[in-house]
Amino acid sequence: MKYTVITGASSGIGYETALAFASRGKNLILVARRKEQLEQLKSEIARSHPDVEVVIQTTDLSVIENAYTFYESLQGYPIETWINNAGFGNFASVAEQDLNKITTMLHLNIEALTILSSLFVRDYSTIEGTQLINVSSGGGYTIVGNAITYCATKFYVSAFTEGLSHELKSQGAPMQAKVLAPAATETEFAKRAFDVTDFEYHGAVRKFHTAKEMAGFMLDLYDSNHVVGLVNGVTYEFELRDAVFNHVESTR
Repeated sequence: MKYTVITGASSGIGYETALAFASRGKNLILVARRKEQLEQLKSEIARSHPDVEVVIQTTDLSVIENAYTFYESLQGYPIETWINNAGFGNFASVAEQDLNKITTMLHLNIEALTILSSLFVRDYSTIEGTQLINVSSGGGYTIVGNAITYCATKFYVSAFTEGLSHELKSQGAPMQAKVLAPAATETEFAKRAFDVTDFEYHGAVRKFHTAKEMAGFMLDLYDSNHVVGLVNGVTYEFELRDAVFNHVESTR
């Protein structure tokens, strides 16, 4: 019995991705900060897919020690796919951004993702059929005004994952590393990015996808042999691509 791990599963893309993978009969390990939402998701999966085992854990992965503890807690579960979805954004000029919030964002978007990816690759890269999917953003390939620091974190995610994919292939490792890069998606992202209690996408955002649509794109990427699943920022069509960034071999 193998498992798919999804971080940030309590809402949005993570929540819908859990439902999408459950529809494939994949057993799930779901982690987020909010227990009530995870319990709700587990109940929803139990009703629609009673044969799927769902393990939930509540932890704040922006506390780096928790990332190590969470990974260590999964030693008894054979893992097939790891999806690093947890993350959040921020809209503010660099001079005006809340540095406490920014510090937490750096911990979660970059450090926790790197630690969990590295540990998973260390243990599973030689196992056939394994995949690591890191969720970046269209802002991981294009710098968006007033969201410079957020985009920088996602440029890191994109570069790290594309580089890892190249490294695994050059080593002949069977694990695949992939990056999903959504554009505007109707989730709780905007509320946290703008620090507001409510945000209505209809009327405020010219184009966007639903979280369920993005989960469908996640499955398309999962089923493919491509490295990048990217929402075109102009057409909003989903594109499967090979690596976007240039890769130069080390001279050492």
